[in-house]
Amino acid sequence: MGTASGGASLARLAVYKACWAIPNTEKYATNTCFDEDMLAAFDDAIADGVNVISISIGAVEPHTYLEDGIAIGALHAVKRDIVVAASAGNDGPEGQTLLNPAPWIITVGASSLDRFFVGRLELGDGYTFESDSLTTLKMDKFAPLVYAPDVVVPGVSRNDALLCLPNSLSPDLVKGKVVLCLRGFGSGSTIGKGLEVKRAGGVGMILANFRDNDAFDVESHFVPTALVFSSTVDRILDYIYNTYEPVAFIKPAETVLYRNQPEDSVYPYKPAPFMTSFSSRGPNWVDANILKPDIIAPGLNILAAWSGADSASKDSIDRRVLGYNLDSGTSMSCPHIAGAIALLKSMHPSWSSAAIRSALMTTASMTNEDNEPILDYDGSPATPFALGSGHFRPTKAASPGLVYDASYQSYLVYCCSVGLTNLDPTFKCPSRIPPGYNLNYPSISIPYLAGTVTVTRTVTCVGRSGNSSSVYVFNAQPPYGVIVNAEPNVLVFDRIGQKKRFNIIFTTQRYEFTGEARRDRYRFGWFSWTDGLHVVRSPIAVSLV
Repeated sequence: MGTASGGASLARLAVYKACWAIPNTEKYATNTCFDEDMLAAFDDAIADGVNVISISIGAVEPHTYLEDGIAIGALHAVKRDIVVAASAGNDGPEGQTLLNPAPWIITVGASSLDRFFVGRLELGDGYTFESDSLTTLKMDKFAPLVYAPDVVVPGVSRNDALLCLPNSLSPDLVKGKVVLCLRGFGSGSTIGKGLEVKRAGGVGMILANFRDNDAFDVESHFVPTALVFSSTVDRILDYIYNTYEPVAFIKPAETVLYRNQPEDSVYPYKPAPFMTSFSSRGPNWVDANILKPDIIAPGLNILAAWSGADSASKDSIDRRVLGYNLDSGTSMSCPHIAGAIALLKSMHPSWSSAAIRSALMTTASMTNEDNEPILDYDGSPATPFALGSGHFRPTKAASPGLVYDASYQSYLVYCCSVGLTNLDPTFKCPSRIPPGYNLNYPSISIPYLAGTVTVTRTVTCVGRSGNSSSVYVFNAQPPYGVIVNAEPNVLVFDRIGQKKRFNIIFTTQRYEFTGEARRDRYRFGWFSWTDGLHVVRSPIAVSLV
């Protein structure tokens, strides 16, 4: 099997190239994924009889599902019961940035692992910082420490030097030194900053992040590198400007698990999983009646196979070739879910794509390894607009107890509710179109709730706790200002495959809404069905009129 293997290591892969490079363009603008190419890839995959499609691509700001090539291709795949998982996007932490919002797609956000790559930065006064790092390059000894704007090439902007942009650092002033650089949005690649330090003769780099609470994407730098938070910069600068000959030493990184962190550590270890800042967030901008994302999986510093046709950093200035690399993004979390889908599909070949999605969502975890609520990147509790139903648990998904099933025809009925009546020429919208929130989805979103709204769901029994009847009892944690009840609130199943329909009634309460609880903001809760063995849990998102 080798040292590294995938989540479904015996699955066979069929790979379809749908994105192509545009020559002579800068990094991050080199690839384009035309809808025509992606639809052709969907057609080929469907014709080839695949069981799962993993697509780490997002269509750019389509206003309807009809304008979204991935949504159209995925709907044709789901018609043939192919399960489609897609990335949520990397435009977080701002809200309403989520991609791939169609309800027939499993939309995946990115969380962390409990693994950290930790290096040490030592200053000459004995002060030591633990830092994110992937540095395997070694410094032989302490080296002089300088601040990048102080070693700028004459005539070049100090701000360019601060960001260690190409050709901004003076070799006469940098040779043999460690350079303190700053990250910044749109300020060149981090790999490029290290290459600039190396070009100028530097022996190490300290790279400061722009958010104190954010996690770093560790990369294979050209020089020994320590990644530090912005709040650390003042301490380092104080040392530089108040020391006659400031020096620094960067030690190679070591792998540290959360549970094995050093007792004397001041490094901000966080219990896994926590939300990454880059993971795109809801609410769903195409239809707020569908709660997205659906689920989260590891997407921060993930080891994966790497194309030898590209460099280690995907940067045109980088000529290194690797067989494996660490990468971050929802493009990395999506294949985790695809691997789990492949395993579930092999265990339950008769389950529909909707049943598999439901099994993953209703068994997902909302707590971290400290048994506390999963935290967002800034330390606050993560909401369903960040983590959906929670962090996936494949072993739990294998036996979910109940599932929320949906057919291709039910998706077409749903599309009627958002004005799409021509997706399938053989289908005609019903005379009475149910509201979009009545799609049999494993989560509930109600925008602008006023008075009382009744939501209908149907669950199918796929597992029982014994030979006798399985009795499931309703439980709920209502959103603030909302009363949540179920009719009936007890479901009894006598056999596998039996279906039960129920209503959930949402009613607004009379409260004074101020500050964080004002009416136009979403508030969240959950409901569940449990038989003592299975807990079938679904998130709720509600805003009030």
